[in-house]
Amino acid sequence: MTASVIGNGPGGRPRTRQARIAGPSRLIDRRVNAIRSDLADARLADVAIAPRYAEGVFQRCDVMVATLRSAPAAGAVAVSELLFGEAFAVFDVVSGDGGRWAWGQCLHDGYVGWVCADALGAMGRAASHSVAVPAATVFAAADIKSPVVRTLPLNARLAVDAVAGDFVAVHGGFLSARHVAPIGATSGDPVALALGFVGTPYVWGGRTRGGIDCSGLTQAVLGAAGVFCPRDSDQQAAAFARIDPAARRRGDLVTFPGHVGILADADTLIHANAHWMATVVEPLAAVVARLAASGMHRPPLTAASPCSAG
Repeated sequence: MTASVIGNGPGGRPRTRQARIAGPSRLIDRRVNAIRSDLADARLADVAIAPRYAEGVFQRCDVMVATLRSAPAAGAVAVSELLFGEAFAVFDVVSGDGGRWAWGQCLHDGYVGWVCADALGAMGRAASHSVAVPAATVFAAADIKSPVVRTLPLNARLAVDAVAGDFVAVHGGFLSARHVAPIGATSGDPVALALGFVGTPYVWGGRTRGGIDCSGLTQAVLGAAGVFCPRDSDQQAAAFARIDPAARRRGDLVTFPGHVGILADADTLIHANAHWMATVVEPLAAVVARLAASGMHRPPLTAASPCSAG
């Protein structure tokens, strides 16, 4: 069986080619595989049948935060967020409620959704650094008394132009050199970063100190420490090895059905949650008791993250 693949040819001109589909279509996780009823990522042609396939066109997020939604509409459910400098593979662009919407896949974690097309731009120069603190201020000059241009979230990606004393120069301003780290750096402490989010409002799909959800918090702090972490709590529970609860320690993840947090120590959980509508630190036993009282009787699972510390 063959199907059409839509992609870009020389000079950005549209190009169509034929791809051969081999093997049966099978159930795949659409959260991290770009497939819908009328279109799919060309890389999935061997595993899923679709009327047509497209090759992704790489773009990057040009705004501080862009909401990733479940449908091409401003009122659609938020499923995640794309941060400044992060790459996004675009498979389709349509007009909908609120303007033009791009359907595609986040390259940092593979998550699929719709983002406002106006939030995306050309890839430009490769990022050299990422923001290494919960929020970093961009100043107009290499001076803390200069006007504030914007605030960038943890894990935003930047191309550093030069070092100016205690500051780094980036397109549009200057950041403290202490607030960025080279791409791929692994020295960050996820627990210390998580504590920097305490008090952050709980926002479904959020990934920043402006608003964050449970799995957004754990993904953000582990990612800043150089540890790949998928987006949703069930994916995170599956990604890391389960350990004996008696052996849990600082930096381990604790997962519940639909929820996750990171341990400050063996008995204390840092988590973004809808009960307090904020990121809080509280005894793990209190969290377990509250969830049990709500009818969730399944015990929590402890997963050891690669950067947990004794």
